[in-house]
Amino acid sequence: MKKYITFSLTIICTYLIWTGCSHSVSSDEEINASWVFIANEGNFGASNGSISMIDKLGVVYETEPIGDVVQSLEVYNNKLIVLVNNSHKVKIYEITPDGLSMPGIEISTEGSGPREMVVVDGKVYFTNWITSDVKVLNLVTYNIDTSIPVGSMPEGIISDGTKLWVANSGEDTVSEIDITSLSETRHIVGSGPQNLVKHNGEVFVSRTYYSDDWTITYHGASKIGSEITINNYGSGGACGGSVISHQSDVYRSFDGGLARMDKELNLANRTIGNYYQSHIYHVEKINGNFWFAITDWNDLNEVRVVDANGNELFTYQVGQTPGDFALWEQMD
Repeated sequence: MKKYITFSLTIICTYLIWTGCSHSVSSDEEINASWVFIANEGNFGASNGSISMIDKLGVVYETEPIGDVVQSLEVYNNKLIVLVNNSHKVKIYEITPDGLSMPGIEISTEGSGPREMVVVDGKVYFTNWITSDVKVLNLVTYNIDTSIPVGSMPEGIISDGTKLWVANSGEDTVSEIDITSLSETRHIVGSGPQNLVKHNGEVFVSRTYYSDDWTITYHGASKIGSEITINNYGSGGACGGSVISHQSDVYRSFDGGLARMDKELNLANRTIGNYYQSHIYHVEKINGNFWFAITDWNDLNEVRVVDANGNELFTYQVGQTPGDFALWEQMD
């Protein structure tokens, strides 16, 4: 029997969410047609990572803990795919207007340390720190079909449907992989590639790297086009690693918000958003607005939604250490 994390506007819904009971929707209630899911990493080693869920009315719910470091999540059709890094597993849930089908399907990654993912044609391509590869999970059989070797500590991954680009954060390369042949080309982009976005046929890379004794943090960005462009921003307080395509430009997390990058990858002084940079863990664009995951890795755990003009629209209280986002909208 399936159990559902449900939505309701009454206080008792918190109990229903944690027990997984079902909530029937009467004919005069408006059916929930969208969810925004947030990966709450939790505290390393505590196995208290969870998923927060925001319905279209802005009501926030949270699942029971599902593992140690809920790293990333992705929506594919009516499935929510979740990578749990330090538990070395993939969780897959069915999504309905009522919530998530519990307890979901669990697939072990055999100690690989999964990080980030993309889904292409019913297959999940996900990066793994410990095994330095991209594993391919078949969403029909739920088997891991193959592993593609890449560089050290692969992190961000993107796809255009025919190729993959993988940021090898433990070195200075990005792997470009043909999905059909699985052949790989490595591009030298500078130390610490983290996150990627494709924009106007070019791949933009945010970079974060450290001194040999891990006491100094450095930042930069790179671009893979007809040639490689590298810009090192120098040392200083953490300036985040999110990189986003928006209209005709690419933006990078910087100085408490998102700063536009020019052709040489220099950052504009004016930013979208105005927060403590050390609290900005991740930023994504959803339906034209920017979603900021804000945390101090302790008591501050919020999501702030900002429009393209920098106006703050919503604030949500979520679970411990929010990171990745994914949107589900019901198909007509």
